[in-house]
Amino acid sequence: MKSLKKSRRIQVIVISTVALVIATGLIGYGLRDGINFFRSPSQIAADPPKPKEVFRIGGLVEEGSIIRGEGLAVTFSVTDTKTSIPVSFSGILPDLFEENQGMVGTGSYINGVFQATEILAKHDEDYMPVEVVDMLKEQGVYQEPDS
Repeated sequence: MKSLKKSRRIQVIVISTVALVIATGLIGYGLRDGINFFRSPSQIAADPPKPKEVFRIGGLVEEGSIIRGEGLAVTFSVTDTKTSIPVSFSGILPDLFEENQGMVGTGSYINGVFQATEILAKHDEDYMPVEVVDMLKEQGVYQEPDS
């Protein structure tokens, strides 16, 4: 009788472990497209990502770089004050998108151009994404907004 209880306990432990491993694998598989890493223009220039890799780029929209094409196409450059990366986007830009303002874009880096699928801009005159603020503070160029 003790042998039967012991073997049942081992079976339950093995089945529970297998179920836990499968659940963890399914969660990781489901999240693989939802995880986007943030990079600054300097990081992209130093270590270009793979063309199919989806990530976020953040920085300031470079002054004089916005060029509107046909339809909804627009190109511009994003900078961290050290390096600029050209960005191509086809879609409706946020109302608050403008030069010398913070932005974050999601997309892929293909043939030296960041192909954006989504562009996010600041929410009000003092807002800037946390990642961009941290990057600018590291470089010593961040200025606190006037209150």
